[in-house]
Amino acid sequence: MRTAPIGAPDPVIQLTTLLRVENLSFRYIDTEKWAVEKFDLEIEEGTITVLAGQSGCGKSTLLRCMNGLIPHMYPGEYLGGITMDGLRVDKTQMGEIAQKVGLLFQNPENQIFMFSVERDIAFGLENLGLPREEIRKRVDEVLRLLGITHLALRAPHELSDGQKQRVALAGVIAMRPRLIILDEPTSLLDPQTASELVALVRTLNKNLGITFVIVEHRLELLTPIADRIVVMDRGRKVMEGKPADVLTDPRAAGYGIAVPPISKLYTDLTKDGLPLGTVPNTPLELAEEVNGR
Repeated sequence: MRTAPIGAPDPVIQLTTLLRVENLSFRYIDTEKWAVEKFDLEIEEGTITVLAGQSGCGKSTLLRCMNGLIPHMYPGEYLGGITMDGLRVDKTQMGEIAQKVGLLFQNPENQIFMFSVERDIAFGLENLGLPREEIRKRVDEVLRLLGITHLALRAPHELSDGQKQRVALAGVIAMRPRLIILDEPTSLLDPQTASELVALVRTLNKNLGITFVIVEHRLELLTPIADRIVVMDRGRKVMEGKPADVLTDPRAAGYGIAVPPISKLYTDLTKDGLPLGTVPNTPLELAEEVNGR
């Protein structure tokens, strides 16, 4: 039902902050260098945020802070803090944080280790002490959701890298977290399987409203689905904004991120005087923009 007069601007959607990083600094034991320093960030519910930056800039440390591994499992000097869904991460038990924040590791073999796929998915739920009927229900749900029901009784070591990634993600989703963190999820995947994983992330975000924070070097895969890119350098946030705006900013390449070819081409065309308007995220969008001129 229309609630505004015809021709009036679309109403502004107010997003709810799910996770807030406030003046966060952390350095590991026996090191003088801050891995993350004076970092501020807000993650809105239902969005996809990409963390970019060259290796060693602090991305992985920030992820560990978000899901509580720091400071609970990695000791060091911790200043500032992170609030997730109203809870201070550093002051909340890991078991409680795990129900709100899920983490998919770069290598899925680090989190699938049971003798069958369905047992792997059920592992985290069993640790929560959920009733057997609820565990069965959730396992069946995520098997269908990720299209891996046919793999339920297979041993994880028999699966392809792409299938292992889906199984690991299924185990995370079964916990029903509000935020899922992906640490370079496509690094071990071929281009086709990587594209399928990105499409799955988009579906989970749009259909289930799951919020994602993703560390990824292959930005051309994520630019079309990301709401925002945050660029890190030496533990600090140095750029933040919509993907198209960040990746066409001349400063981006200077921070060691791989600017996608489509963004480079757009920048070159505008430098040559072609009056393009909307910054494209895909080759099709660029072609439509050029043809429209």
